[in-house]
Amino acid sequence: MRKKDLLGSERRQFIRLDTVLPVQFRIIGIDSKKFLSDWLQGFTNNIGKGGICLAIINLNPDLSGILKNKEAKVVLSIEIPVSITPISASAKVAWVKDVPGEPARSLVGLTYEDIKPAAAKLLISYARAKKLFVPVVLSIIFILGLAFAAGSWLNIKLIKGNKAIVEQLIKIVQESSVAKQKIKEINREREGLSLRLETLKMRIRTVEEAKKQLEEKVKLEEAAENNLKEMSALIQELSMEKESLQQELYLLQGKENAVTEELLRLDKKKAGLEKANLDKMYHWLKIHQSGSSGLVMSFEGDDDLSKWAFIYDQSLAAQVYTNFSDYERAKKIFDFFKNQAKKKGRSFFNAYYADSGEPAEYAVNSGPNIWLGIAILQYTNKSGDYQYLGVAEDIAFDIIYLQNRDEEGGIRGGPDLHYYSTEHNIDAYAFFNMLYEITKKESYLVAREKTLNWIVRHTYDGTNPFIKRGKGDSTIATDTYAFAIAAIGPQRLEEVGMNPDAIIDFAEKKCAVEVSYQRPEGEAITVKGFDFAPEMNIARGGIVSPEWTAQMVVAFKIMSDYYYEKGLKAKGRTYALKADEYLVELSKMIISSPSPSGQGESCLPYATKDFVDTGHGWRTPKGKSTGSVAGTAYTLLAYYNYNPLQLEQ
Repeated sequence: MRKKDLLGSERRQFIRLDTVLPVQFRIIGIDSKKFLSDWLQGFTNNIGKGGICLAIINLNPDLSGILKNKEAKVVLSIEIPVSITPISASAKVAWVKDVPGEPARSLVGLTYEDIKPAAAKLLISYARAKKLFVPVVLSIIFILGLAFAAGSWLNIKLIKGNKAIVEQLIKIVQESSVAKQKIKEINREREGLSLRLETLKMRIRTVEEAKKQLEEKVKLEEAAENNLKEMSALIQELSMEKESLQQELYLLQGKENAVTEELLRLDKKKAGLEKANLDKMYHWLKIHQSGSSGLVMSFEGDDDLSKWAFIYDQSLAAQVYTNFSDYERAKKIFDFFKNQAKKKGRSFFNAYYADSGEPAEYAVNSGPNIWLGIAILQYTNKSGDYQYLGVAEDIAFDIIYLQNRDEEGGIRGGPDLHYYSTEHNIDAYAFFNMLYEITKKESYLVAREKTLNWIVRHTYDGTNPFIKRGKGDSTIATDTYAFAIAAIGPQRLEEVGMNPDAIIDFAEKKCAVEVSYQRPEGEAITVKGFDFAPEMNIARGGIVSPEWTAQMVVAFKIMSDYYYEKGLKAKGRTYALKADEYLVELSKMIISSPSPSGQGESCLPYATKDFVDTGHGWRTPKGKSTGSVAGTAYTLLAYYNYNPLQLEQ
């Protein structure tokens, strides 16, 4: 039922509000000399340019008569939320209407007689704003809802599109693998046919020679004539078999050409999809950089590690940004460590929260700090910007302090740790080498050589394992093999008596695995890559680490370049093919970002299995589709042939 309009024709004079404003008023004589009432309470929700409609509950009949006869004026004190003090005004009575009911109400139309212009303007502006507030808010809500729906639709469409690209790449890679396997089988079959053909040719030649000898003797011996006929028949039979084999070989060659053409088509399509996914992997790293701290969240999908930003991962992300000449993003990371990060001495804690920048893990380890320093030096070398060099040298100060406390020049795991890790000593060698190249300070050259001497003395003895995980620790860690090649280089390794080929071969034999990987969408595929440790030593079975596999790809590429430069093209090509093979395997593990913020962009998991023992004191993250900065970033570096442990000259 429609509500009755109490104001009738007076409605057009006022702006009706959806809330009421309290109004205190006093009735004063027409000559403004004598008050006819005390302060009374009323309210208004109808405001106009020239006055208001005052609503009064249970108005005294005598006062009501005075107002109706217009024998008095009204002094007003109107309270509005946007003014600290009430608005004061005086007004003449224009009209009065009584509204029957309980309680009785009187509506009094008042026309301003005296009000400050600013106060009148504020009051009418508030009334208009209040009047428009609800429709404006509803409109904004509607527009935002529409925008959200459109954004959600576009986001869903984008996620679907990104997932489709990943799925296409996986399909093409699998088809390419099948085609390559067919070519291998054809080659084996062709080799077998070729061998049989050569054997037949030799038999034919042998029989022909025997036939000639018999022909010479046929004149002398009757029996030899029978043998001659048998040999002629055998030659004919072998010749027919030879023609059959040649035809079979010809057909096989046609089959090989067809498969080769298909493989070339697949490789061409795969190259385009790989590039698209690599671009999306880079975009994934960009959208996970915090706008407040500049840090990049290390894992996406593991609630226990949500918002954690490990400084090793910040090093890798910053180096990817640097490699793409995206210096502003790299600077955001370095600005955090230069200006904001809490630290111990001159070194940083292992992890911080990406959103707040507060420490997430109050431990200081040498390795992660060295990697942060390496990232700064790579940035400095490529950009020519030296503003963060002091941060790297501060880290070096603490690391050299630890080195000087060891009589053999080794570097402990951290200021409060007592173990010696091969990996972070190799990292330190690269770090000091880069510092010397940039600053030319002799102290870094001395520290570098002390580190190398310690590595040779304590980690390498030419027998199993070729490189120990640490001082007095014969455990095998795959990254130490890859980093030895990347940091020290094949030539320098040979000079100090460490065989780079044997190092690579040992890592392949002990740490390369082929496993079944269940993709997030449920499909199981076979993936070949490198484990954190030898599969035989851990009950969990083999797992592939994208990060550590990418480290080995970098090592293969370094070895390939080394032998090409030496003129040993066959050996160089062998290592190049291995690098390409494992890059293809890594592409099988590309997944779509599991979070809404990730928009389905491409990334790589930390490992093929979640929450399992790596063999080195930590477990892989939880979650079947947990995206990893380390796995994603190192794969990008490997693909673009970027060696984090040496400066590009």
